[in-house]
Amino acid sequence: MKTMMQGIAPLTARLEPWMESVMADTQLCAELLERHGSPLNLHNFSAMERNVAELRAAAANHDITFQIYLARKANKTIGAVEQAAASDCGIDVASLNELRQVLDTGVPGEKIVLTAAVKSTALLRLAVTNNVVISLDNYDEAAELLGLEPIPGKPLRVALRLASDDPAIPPTRFGLKAEHWLNDLNTLDAHQRLKIEGIHFHLNGYDHTQRAILIVEALSFIERLRMLGHRPSFIDMGGGIPMSYLESAAQWDHFWSELSALPAGNEELTWKSDRLGAQGPAPSAAVYPYHQSLVRGPWLDRLLRSRPDGQPLSIADRLRSQNIELRCEPGRSLLDGCGITLASVAFSKSRSDGMPLVGLHMNRTQCRSTSADFLLDPILLQAAEPVRERSPLSGFLVGAYCIEEELLLRRRFDFPHGVAPRDIVVFPNTAGYLMHIVESASHQLPLAANLRWDGQGWVPDAIDELV
Repeated sequence: MKTMMQGIAPLTARLEPWMESVMADTQLCAELLERHGSPLNLHNFSAMERNVAELRAAAANHDITFQIYLARKANKTIGAVEQAAASDCGIDVASLNELRQVLDTGVPGEKIVLTAAVKSTALLRLAVTNNVVISLDNYDEAAELLGLEPIPGKPLRVALRLASDDPAIPPTRFGLKAEHWLNDLNTLDAHQRLKIEGIHFHLNGYDHTQRAILIVEALSFIERLRMLGHRPSFIDMGGGIPMSYLESAAQWDHFWSELSALPAGNEELTWKSDRLGAQGPAPSAAVYPYHQSLVRGPWLDRLLRSRPDGQPLSIADRLRSQNIELRCEPGRSLLDGCGITLASVAFSKSRSDGMPLVGLHMNRTQCRSTSADFLLDPILLQAAEPVRERSPLSGFLVGAYCIEEELLLRRRFDFPHGVAPRDIVVFPNTAGYLMHIVESASHQLPLAANLRWDGQGWVPDAIDELV
């Protein structure tokens, strides 16, 4: 198949067979966009079971007790929750609406963990009422929980969110150090009132060594809590289990090498020669590492084999010896292969200085995370009816917000066979964070509709009836 669209210094996405099948049916894509609007998110959650199985196999090889909780914030659909539940995963929720919706799908509270960074009284009360474990972050949050009117037969089930004492681990806004927790529990007179079921932590990035260090700290903290009469039984290491969007490490390295070599002001690769946070030829920390060589199962295996303090026992050995379950809350790595985003071309034109621009019916928040950019090549489908005359061009994708910097992607793209209104641009592998985490309805533009594959056809996901 001839290439209709390609980044300068290409970054070619890994595609699932279902994605290729959808893109092969241009008429279907056009009909779905006509019916549901642009942009449009398509979800096929069949890959989640494979991703879950890969993590479970790695844990089973080390004979540890292990449980996975889908990070709900990574994808708001009800279909994702239902697939995770069907795969016997728990759900990690981060807001009152997320918790309500998950409970309404029939997921029992015992299979939910509440990790919201800020927790309202209503959220805490709903969690307690439904036997949900609450990840406690700080003194004030613990005091708020302890101040709730007791509910007979409903203990205050909590996991204490732990911040590391190790100077090798960067500072975090999440949790408290072990000594702080022990002091706060005494101050609050909380030892008999809180049912401390586990230790939870949140780390930025994807470094397995840092997680191993914190697991060792958490195991030590658990021993101290057990001496005080508590019975914590798990460590929840949060998310950050890596995945790889790209097949080619060479493409990834080449892109950063080419970007670092560009003179200031040269727009051959990026808008206004944006370096995307890079300081040289190494990949920028301001973007997700779209190519990684140690992902999911092998990454977890490496973590469980590690001995961060040089002692003879591995992380897996220590978990087994203390009878502790390891839990995790993946988002991207469970949703890898589960979604694409379609958008309709609105126009092509030139900037006032002649730079070609291609406008899409979407805004920049509808395929973006907190990262500096989405670094995968979209795919162009020639769908314009009636067929338009086309001329090759090389330029940038722009969106619907009425601001000068409304770039859908910061990279420049070649359209060797041209582009026309009503053509379709497909953003690959967007289910994890990229569709929903920062989506905005500014200008009162509608949020993208969400369709899921039910085995027979594309049907609306229930989330769009709830929000």
